[in-house]
Amino acid sequence: MKTKFEQSIEDVLDLPDSPPLASIPSMATKPIIKEKEPEVNGDYQYARENLYKVIESGHDALDNMLAIAKSSEHPRAFEVVNQIMKTMADAQKDLLELKKKEQQITGEKAQPQNVTNALFVGSTAELQKMIKER
Repeated sequence: MKTKFEQSIEDVLDLPDSPPLASIPSMATKPIIKEKEPEVNGDYQYARENLYKVIESGHDALDNMLAIAKSSEHPRAFEVVNQIMKTMADAQKDLLELKKKEQQITGEKAQPQNVTNALFVGSTAELQKMIKER
């Protein structure tokens, strides 16, 4: 049921009659869609693939530059080899940091597979009593 105010506003603005509230679906019946996860996962996969490509290209460049450095025995060539090695090490560190950040974003934590250490807190008399009961 509409109030006089609502009816007069609809008449002034020349609005069509609104459907009854029962025909409007409630928000509770609609499924909640998480849009952030695919975006984060997609970005993570893209960055990971790029880092892999950089590392693989670095291996090829390192092999070629090392051959050039050995044959020419020029100090600058060895300096370039050293720079390529440093760049590859940094890329590998970035790859590990990327995985750590992805785990922080998604909330994953590495759970221990099994626990091998059992700990008893109490006196030896309590421990002996517990063992006797078993």
